[in-house]
Amino acid sequence: MNDTLFNITIIGAGVVGLAVAEELSAQYSDVLVVEKNRSYGLETSSRHSGVIHAGIYYPPGFLKAAFCRQGNRLLYEVCKKRNIPHKRLGKLIVAANDDEEHELEQIKKRSEQNKVMDLCFLSQNQIRALEPEVSAKAALFSPSTGIIDSHRLMQSFYINSESNNAIVVFNSKITNIYFDNNNYELEINNDFRFKTRILINCAGLFADKIGSLAGIDINKEEYCLKYCKGNYFSVSPAPRIRHLVYPLPQKGNEGLGIHATLDIDGRVRFGPDTEYVTDLDYSVDDGKRESFFRSIRRYLPKIKKKSLRPEMCGIRPKLQGPGEPYKDFVIKEEGKLGYPGLINLIGIESPGLTSCIPIARYVSSLVHL
Repeated sequence: MNDTLFNITIIGAGVVGLAVAEELSAQYSDVLVVEKNRSYGLETSSRHSGVIHAGIYYPPGFLKAAFCRQGNRLLYEVCKKRNIPHKRLGKLIVAANDDEEHELEQIKKRSEQNKVMDLCFLSQNQIRALEPEVSAKAALFSPSTGIIDSHRLMQSFYINSESNNAIVVFNSKITNIYFDNNNYELEINNDFRFKTRILINCAGLFADKIGSLAGIDINKEEYCLKYCKGNYFSVSPAPRIRHLVYPLPQKGNEGLGIHATLDIDGRVRFGPDTEYVTDLDYSVDDGKRESFFRSIRRYLPKIKKKSLRPEMCGIRPKLQGPGEPYKDFVIKEEGKLGYPGLINLIGIESPGLTSCIPIARYVSSLVHL
């Protein structure tokens, strides 16, 4: 492998890395994906709500807004074509009082600026008819929001990439990167080395570190990631809900609030909350039960605190720190910084799952061989 030269190497086999691999392996030969874990999608890509978002909340003009809107349509098409489990459930964004109802109006205006035109207001009676256990003064209904089996989606990307003759290797951590002004030489596990013409950084939680290894000044470029932990609680007995139910987004756009989601099997789960952390600790603190209970009972008043159980958590690779302005995805070919052929994807958090196919197509437009 030391003497091998690949056309394209993708670092990271999460949902975005695999989508990029499928897209590029259909166009180019000698595509390699390297993943440090034992399999694909074991970090951010498997620790989330599994929601197909509509593109409602993001600032107009952001890649997040455009890619989420496009990805929503494309994911449903791909799921239908490939028999990937999914459900177009619809989502209620609920307001508890007059002030929150006014905020719903602002959310609808923003969604229309993002060309998401299918949201509609629901009255108390309409909410009660859809979700008898939900308490709210008003709600916005998003009919195009749904859920997806993200593992099956990643599996399809993985299988198609290998069918296109891409090579995917696991247990392969990038430990150094060298650039000779022509090709990139990558070191794996402090041992093997090989070269690649194009290097695509889809390393998720470690994308800033990979960028730094390649030679980018991540402080100057504002590529430093902040880890934002989101915890989830399950519930038994579960409320009888048929749609996703969301409170208003958190102040400062740090998260979408502790919402009620359904998985493919119809099981109810609550989360995520928002907690900035410094370490990748995936334990869930049972002490958070009280704060979860207080949040959930605002829209599901019959919920019992004792029915909540810690389930799992995910960690989001945010470019935005606590209290900072909303930040977009970074998807950039770094030729202007002196690293032609290096494409960085940094801060790919929500709506990264929904956006994975448009992201892959955009990355393809940046590849020049």
